[in-house]
Amino acid sequence: MGAIRDDADLMREAIALGETVRRSTAPNPWVGAIVLADDGEILGVGATEQPGGRHAEIVALDAAGDRARGGTVIVTLEPCSHHGRTGPCTDALLAAGVARVVVGVVDPDPLVAGEGRRLLEEAGIEVVVGVEADAVAESLAPYLHHRRTGRPQVVVKMAATLDGRTAAPDGSSQWITGPEARADVHRLRANADAIVVGAGTVRSDDPRLTARLDPPPQRQPLRFVLGEIPPGAACLPAESIGGPIEDILDDLGGRGILQLLVEGGSTVVKSFLDAGLVDRFVLYLAPALFGGDDGSPLVTGPGAGTMEELRRGRFVSVDQLGEDLRVEVEP
Repeated sequence: MGAIRDDADLMREAIALGETVRRSTAPNPWVGAIVLADDGEILGVGATEQPGGRHAEIVALDAAGDRARGGTVIVTLEPCSHHGRTGPCTDALLAAGVARVVVGVVDPDPLVAGEGRRLLEEAGIEVVVGVEADAVAESLAPYLHHRRTGRPQVVVKMAATLDGRTAAPDGSSQWITGPEARADVHRLRANADAIVVGAGTVRSDDPRLTARLDPPPQRQPLRFVLGEIPPGAACLPAESIGGPIEDILDDLGGRGILQLLVEGGSTVVKSFLDAGLVDRFVLYLAPALFGGDDGSPLVTGPGAGTMEELRRGRFVSVDQLGEDLRVEVEP
């Protein structure tokens, strides 16, 4: 037997397990779990199955069997304590006789929200909460945001030149970035539950708005267009939507959409930005210049009038993809 790993190391492994099922569990969270013997031996691992299937803790406990008694369970999200499509994970943990449960973050779902932790502790199980909490919260950000607000996490994707232009004066925009960045966009789409664009983008670019990966994802994101969809558009089947951004997000959140990818154009981005409803920007920046002010900007319309009115945020990550940069910003 190798050296016993600490809780943080195992939690990072549980996060990775959850990420393997990210594209198949919505509207449930993509949770990972590990069952350990008291000597540190890994007895079972698991990740949440598709809706109606087993939660991560149950998958891991089933793999561990009777050997789980007296052991430890590492799980990214607080175990559920209510009956849904499946029974409570707290009941399964109690029945398995585990002695300790290590949790990444508390589940903000009103049906859980600390109740799972309370039930386990009342039964005499040691519960540790907050291990690798920041990393878990980043992995489960769309789910956590949805459960706190009732709305999907809004991710705005844009591609631009160094001088902040997204299209040429003639309207052409393909391709600003290289193949590596475009491939990453397909991964971004695959992680999203839905994509929204404006009718102008559909008319000018006629995008398919699908995640084209090898192997193909198990499901494609739902597609929405702000405005009228032209007949024969490549994005079909898609749904035309309209109204205040707040109402749109309430509706999509009610449908179980955890993450909404906004692909523009600049007028649509402006509407989400002005409503204060952008949770994350993903900007693909190409080492190219239009060299003038007649190309299309990232965002249209009047902006901040003074330096004090700038919309500021923080850089989440900056990565090089081929010749381009992928810049992720949280406002």
